[in-house]
Amino acid sequence: MKKIDKLVLKAFWGPFILSLAVVIFIFLIRLILMYFNDLFGKDLGINVYLELFFYLSLVTLPVAMPLAMLLSTLMTYGKLGEFFELTALKSAGISMIRAIMPTLVAAILITSFTFWFNNVGLPWANLKFYSLLYDIKSTKTTLNIKEGIFYSELPGYSIKVGKKFPDNKTLKDVIIFDHTKNDGNKHVTLADSALMYTIMNKQYLVFELFNGYDYAEDADRSSGNDATDMAAHGFKKSKMVMSLSVFDMHKTDEDQFKHHQIMMNVVELTHTSDSLNLEYKKMMESNFITARSYYIYHLRNIPAKMDAKQKGIFSNTKWIAPLIQKKTKLFSKDHIPRSEYATNQIRNMVAYSETNESSAYSKKKDFRLSNLEWHHKFSSAFAVFVMFLIGAPLGAIIRKGGFGLPVVVGVFFFILMYVLTQQGDKLVKEGKTFVLLGAWASNIILVSIGGYFMKNAINDSRLFDSDLYKVWLNRAKEYLSKTSLGSKLLVKNG
Repeated sequence: MKKIDKLVLKAFWGPFILSLAVVIFIFLIRLILMYFNDLFGKDLGINVYLELFFYLSLVTLPVAMPLAMLLSTLMTYGKLGEFFELTALKSAGISMIRAIMPTLVAAILITSFTFWFNNVGLPWANLKFYSLLYDIKSTKTTLNIKEGIFYSELPGYSIKVGKKFPDNKTLKDVIIFDHTKNDGNKHVTLADSALMYTIMNKQYLVFELFNGYDYAEDADRSSGNDATDMAAHGFKKSKMVMSLSVFDMHKTDEDQFKHHQIMMNVVELTHTSDSLNLEYKKMMESNFITARSYYIYHLRNIPAKMDAKQKGIFSNTKWIAPLIQKKTKLFSKDHIPRSEYATNQIRNMVAYSETNESSAYSKKKDFRLSNLEWHHKFSSAFAVFVMFLIGAPLGAIIRKGGFGLPVVVGVFFFILMYVLTQQGDKLVKEGKTFVLLGAWASNIILVSIGGYFMKNAINDSRLFDSDLYKVWLNRAKEYLSKTSLGSKLLVKNG
């Protein structure tokens, strides 16, 4: 490896890793803000959250890679241009193509890795992340009994506390309805005060009740007693133990998530797309055969070329009369008016058509989604290389390093890529464009922009030099001064 390669790569890898970490961190913050109420307040332990954030980091990696590549190349060549190192290289006879060759090789390797990750690592990470997120969201919030409000999150119990002291253990004026037997409000416990705490590693909740009464309505009707008879007894101290298993996080079977497109690799998506397309074609082919049952008469296939005898047969309509007479007898026998029968057949045909249209649309939509995800395995990886084509020449043109102008320019192009990708996906999902066009639209547009920047960088363009635009402005003013309208405008504007 030559010194120039070491120089460029040393300037490249630092900003790349830093940019990648910053982008992933931003996505983590976004997740926390989006699911804050679902994630926290459930006493799940730090290990669960670390596992969730690890999976999210892997899920966001394909999105973070293009932005990290764009920012790092902008900073690398912007810094080299700012300190005239690119100028020195060109003075030594080293072309711009040779200067970007080390990062070009790095971009190809990172693009290949991104495709491998999209195909192998991303489906696994999506499966783990979304199944764990579902488990966390399904877990109930930690026990939180408030004053003056009935708390019903514990299955089989409804609890009301008159006053809750600052230690969160001592309670006053406690009412507990026992619904474990599903027989209504027939068992209630009242206590003047109580202590609340957990045992066995927070698996059970204990109420130590003091100075109260326990009321139970007699529900045994077989004894002949009045069902409204009550049994009551007072107590100085009593205990009630309740299970807290409802607040535990229960693992969901991951197989129920595997059918989604983002959980599949290229081979599985290919198989799914082919199966869906075949099912759609079979469904459309069977429509005509199934629809024939809703008609009394059917059009016969007329040959393209007919001789005189065949024309005579088809011109003679007497063969229809027996069928009409047979159907008329059927209507008379069953006392069904022909107009009512026809109306019912039309309604049945409309219902069949609507149901079939809905099924066909669902199959076609699933096919488009599977095909779109298949293309995204390649297009999102290629986006890394596209961002290199934009970042490297643009950094050499603007000649500014650091996190200033490169970050602004990088975020602009990343937003442009994101908007184009989302719009392309939307058009594909709505069936308004081809899957190939919608999936690759952003890359096609940005490759054109990158090619333009590369051409200007090779030709030492002064695209972003303010002096260049001042010269153009002065030339425009000079040209306008030679015209009557332009001279008046220049005089008016002073």
